[in-house]
Amino acid sequence: MGKIILYSALSLDGFIAKPDGSVDWLHDPAFHIEGEDFGYKAFYEGVGTTLMGNNTYREILNMDIPFPYPETKNYVFSRFKDTKDTAYVQFAKEKVLDFVPRVKAEAHKDIWLIGGAQINGLLLKAGLIDQLILTIIPVILGKGIPLFSGEELSSKWVLKHSQTYANSFVQVVYDYEKTD
Repeated sequence: MGKIILYSALSLDGFIAKPDGSVDWLHDPAFHIEGEDFGYKAFYEGVGTTLMGNNTYREILNMDIPFPYPETKNYVFSRFKDTKDTAYVQFAKEKVLDFVPRVKAEAHKDIWLIGGAQINGLLLKAGLIDQLILTIIPVILGKGIPLFSGEELSSKWVLKHSQTYANSFVQVVYDYEKTD
């Protein structure tokens, strides 16, 4: 069984995107460090499946690049009934909380929860996220899409690792503290 890992960048004030869904602020040339991928390659090698909401999927498509996850199974959650699967993406037709536990039980590698905020909040509330890998970008957006949305959420996490980078990024890795 794979772990569900929410791997995401966020602003200092906790946003994963601007209000319109844009993540252009992540691509500031001042943040570039030659040859540094911030652990992405090692993380992605352990991933066999991705999960994302429809808005996140549409934002990826708007980036005008080839689909970035062709080696994995990719599931997109959408309320639109007319969505059609593609060469790389299967649209999940079931409710998130019915579908995800089954995917998790069948996974042989880790599952990357790409987001967005709604699916992140649902899975957090259900206790289905096993690990958070968050890269904090030294930008304040003021408003935007939060890491988690939904009703009041509460859970405890244990810090496993943290790393700072020369460009002022801070990456933290937390494991979910399950309480029974």
